Parts: sequence; structure tokens; C-alpha cells
Amino acid sequence: MEQLLKTILKQIEKKPFSYQTYFDLYGMSKEAMKDEKTWQLGIDYLKTLSSLCEKAIRDTKLSDDDVRDIFALHKRVCLALAPYDFDSYLLYVEWNRPPDKKFYPPRRRVLKQVVDCLQELADDKLDLLSISLPPGSGKTTLAIFFLTWLAGKIPNEPMLTGSHSNSFVRGVYDEVLRILDPNGDYLWHDVFPGLNVSNTNAKDCRIDIDKRQRFETLEFTSIGTGNAGLYRAATLLYCDDLVSGIEVALSKERLDKLWETYTTDLRQRKIGDKCKELHIATRWSVHDVIGRLETEYGDSDRARFIVIPALDENDESNFDYAYGVGFTTKFYHEQRNIMDEASWRALYMNEPIEREGLVYSADELRRYFELPKEDPDAIIGICDTKDKGTDYAFLPVAYVYGQDYYIDDCVCDNGLPNVVDARLTEILVRDKVKSCRFESNSAGRRVAEKIQDEVKKKNGVTHITTKFTTANKETKIIVNSAWVKEHCLFKDASLYQKKSDYGKMMDMLCSYTVAGKNKHDDVPDGMAMLAEYAQSLSGQKVEIFQRPW
Repeated sequence: MEQLLKTILKQIEKKPFSYQTYFDLYGMSKEAMKDEKTWQLGIDYLKTLSSLCEKAIRDTKLSDDDVRDIFALHKRVCLALAPYDFDSYLLYVEWNRPPDKKFYPPRRRVLKQVVDCLQELADDKLDLLSISLPPGSGKTTLAIFFLTWLAGKIPNEPMLTGSHSNSFVRGVYDEVLRILDPNGDYLWHDVFPGLNVSNTNAKDCRIDIDKRQRFETLEFTSIGTGNAGLYRAATLLYCDDLVSGIEVALSKERLDKLWETYTTDLRQRKIGDKCKELHIATRWSVHDVIGRLETEYGDSDRARFIVIPALDENDESNFDYAYGVGFTTKFYHEQRNIMDEASWRALYMNEPIEREGLVYSADELRRYFELPKEDPDAIIGICDTKDKGTDYAFLPVAYVYGQDYYIDDCVCDNGLPNVVDARLTEILVRDKVKSCRFESNSAGRRVAEKIQDEVKKKNGVTHITTKFTTANKETKIIVNSAWVKEHCLFKDASLYQKKSDYGKMMDMLCSYTVAGKNKHDDVPDGMAMLAEYAQSLSGQKVEIFQRPW
């Protein structure tokens, strides 16, 4: 059999295109797959034939009829391979979808290396596979297809999917059902004839294939819900984005808790010694689950940690997919420019680092000597009111010129409340601040009402609004730091005294660090409030025109 297959392949390589020779290789490969001794040989030659078909389809010398014939043959080759070869499965199940609607073919050039590793996981060459790609690159969708493929191959063994939230796992559950739908766009039932979805449970996100079982073929749960004991994993434990976001990533304590939950909850759902683990995530921290698994298993030949960064060694996009479904180099460069370095490296380059050092460096801030000559577009402010003890009341005044915010005045004071309140009123009136947002947490709303009354008494023009916030302060500061650096301008150091309110503001801003505790975070928190307030006002445009009468 092997000699015959070699002979046919040589004929293809030596002679100009002949459809019959391609078909002969297909037929003999199928025959080889019928015998256990030559089964793998048949698979290997079908893979070779699939590559030859793809090459022939692109051959401009072939007639339209030849291309149509070879295209049809390639479909049959992919179908024959699909139950055993994940790459072929991905090509086949989407065969009838419009080219611009397909997931895998536009992304294949990049994702093929990931697909090959998933194949190794299924073939028992790996026990643990971790995949780290930037947001939106298709990693979760690829994993969903992998679930449906394994479900067809091993329908009577449970697989468990875990993630950070119920809404996420419900989305995965719904997408799996869409692929399994016999009346849908996908050809899953061609690959696995005779198999059907026998039972679904939308409430608990469970899917049975072939027959009802105690532990369903596909199970989905969020971590930390306390119901993971109801689930088991014999074929695959799939963990996707266990870290819910930056707020968790910035807390070592919460990452420790997450690791504990993974090891004592999700991982304990594995049964038998053949269950594989698949971890897919956007990296946030060296202390996230993938980071700790890499420390534990990084040297094992049974574990693989795939990392594909947003930009390659030439600073160009790795994910500029066909049909505009990816991300251009320009997009990534712009994203890099507006993000802090640590976040960019973690989320997009998959190089999570310890967030050490200063959020704001004095030499990277934009400076000015005087305001522009023309009138500003607006004068706005925010106020982080004083709470207790040594907390500071902070109110910066921003003169707005287009996209630039000149921080020309401020109150930064931790004195007696009555004295501070009087100073807040004074700055709003003196600088003719048109609009100011007060944080209403704690005593903020009471202070805002008091200041509004005092401003009116002094014929001020300020309209004060309030906003209650529940966001983590550290998270808010870091997320908004890029906007502050890009849009805010601060006075040159020669223009203010170090002990002045402005000087205290600059010291507090430029001493805030994410590595350890900060004595005062009022100023960086206030600048984050200003960033959020300014962005909430964007798009509101006032046009002045002359009356026509």
C-alpha cells in the first residue's frame, strides 16, 4: 500500500496537473485508512493531498473546470480528514459559509501554529497547553471549535469549561450550540454522522451528545460559584480568562485567591489520568494562573506555552487578517500610544511585568509657560472632597483648548473643612469655572450642595454636578493615566512654589507608585476623575451662528 501511494504521489509531482491522479491518491488513501496497520499512512497522504489541492486551486494555468473539480475534491479530502485532523475540521465545518463570514480561513496563516498545538493536545502528545494572544485575535472562538471537535470524537466523556463569569460561559455555550445545530451554517453533522444533541440545559449550561449521561459531554461554569462539584472533566478542562480584568490583576491578594480557587475547585473536577488542560487568556500579571503554571510546568515536554504578541520583531501587526477582521499595524501603534507601558506589554505583547515604579514621571508630563492667547473652549473642574484625617481636598481647574487641558490652578489642601470649603468656592468663582463635577462619596454630596449655594451667593457661574463611584481607585488611576499624559498640560516648574497648592499637586502626582503603599492618592485619583469627566463631555459641541434677521 505504501509503495502504491508513493508511486501516485510521484506521478503528481512529475507530470502537469491531472485530476485523475489526484483522485487516485484520494481513493487509495481512503483505502489505507480502512486497515489499522496503514491507517496513519492514509491520514498522512490525505494531508499531503490537501496541501496539493490548495496549491492547484491557486494555479492560474488551470482551466475553470479543473479548478472546480479540484475544489470539490479538496472538500472531500477535508471531510475524510476532519474527524482526525483539527485543521481539516476547521476548514470543512465552515465550507458553505461566505468567505467574508468564515472564522478560520482568514486567520489560518497566524492561527495554524495554535491549531497544531491543539492537535498535539488531542493526540496525547501534551497534557497542558496555554495560549496567550492579544484581545480580539480569535483565541476563544478557536477553542469553541476545538470543543465541538472533541465532543464529536469523544461524545461520552465529559468536558468542563470554566471562566470568570456566568455571562462569558453562557456565550461559549450558545456558540457551541450554534455550531452543533443541524440546520445552521456549519457542517458538524457531516463530520460526525449519527451524532446529535440529545439534551441541553440552558440554566446550567450543559450539553449532552449521543445520549444522556450523569456528567454531560459539554459542561460550562464560572469559578467560585460553589457549584463546580456538580461538574466533571474526563477529556478536557478548558479555562478561559480566569482573570476578570485589571482590577483583579492589580491585586496580588486577589490573584492568590484566584489560584487557590483554580487548584481547589476547577482542577479538582478532573477525573482519571487522561484529562488534558487548555488555558486561554489575555495575560495580565506574572502572578495570574498561566504565569504560575508556567513556573510549575515550563520545563516539561508535556506542557506548551504559546505566546503570539500583537507586533512582530519589525513592529508590524501579527493579526492583520483578511477581510478586515483583524488589526492593522496602525491600530496597534495607536493603542500603544494611549496605554501605559505595563498594560500594553501585558495585554497586547503578552509580556506581563511587575508594575513597579511611578505612574507619572515628572519629565514625561507636558508643560507650558502661559495659556494660549485666545479664549478657551471651556473652563472645567472636578473635586475630590476631603474625607477624614490627612486626606486632601483636590480641585484642579482645566482650561480647555481643543483636545488640550491646561491645568492652570488648583486647590490641594488638607486643612479644616470650613477653611477648605471656602477655598473651593473661591477658586470656582475666581477662575469662572463653568462646570465642575464633585465626587459624591462620603460627605461629597453635602459639600457639593454647600459649595453650589456659596458660588451662587458670590454670583459665580459654576454648575456643579455629582457622581458616585464604586470603581477601584488604583485601577481608575492606572487606566486613565495615559489620557492624562496625552491631553493635560501642567505649568513649568519655574512658575510655582514647591509648597504651594500647585507644588503639592505636582509632588503627589509624580510620587504615586503602583509598587507598594502610597501615603496620598488624592491627586492621581482626582486627575483620573478629570479624565473621565472630560471624556464624558466629548462630542458635545456648541455652534455659534449669527441670527439671520
